[in-house]
Amino acid sequence: MECLVSWTGASGARSGMGFVAETGSGHVLSMDGAPDAAAPAHGGQNLAPRPMETVLAGTGGCTAYDVVLILKRGRHEVRGCTVKLSAERAEADPKVFTRIHMHFTVTGKAIPAAAVQRAIAMSHDKYCSASVMLGKTATIDTSFEVVEG
Repeated sequence: MECLVSWTGASGARSGMGFVAETGSGHVLSMDGAPDAAAPAHGGQNLAPRPMETVLAGTGGCTAYDVVLILKRGRHEVRGCTVKLSAERAEADPKVFTRIHMHFTVTGKAIPAAAVQRAIAMSHDKYCSASVMLGKTATIDTSFEVVEG
């Protein structure tokens, strides 16, 4: 896996802390820092997600992918899956994630709660490499609801 990250403020009159990531699969992701009123040249312009927000979003995508795939392989009729993540970070550098809560909402037809719980556990414990990595610094807990639909 490869990724090239380039600072967008490196040329011309542009400044700030914007970056563009070009992934090995050919996709582009923009990132930006938070504005810094005290030192505008050191802050971002709030034009894209923060890098750590993309880490959190990637983790949500990774685990949601697993949950949907596991449920579909179990022949469950999944019609939707969302995961809302909330995280806390350390106050001192490096400001790693210290706590992450993931709340899954799985929509489908007659999906047993036990199947959803099992899929989340399998993702968290075995398949989602992002959450396994973040679990080295953060306590990760989960909750879920199943919606008939």
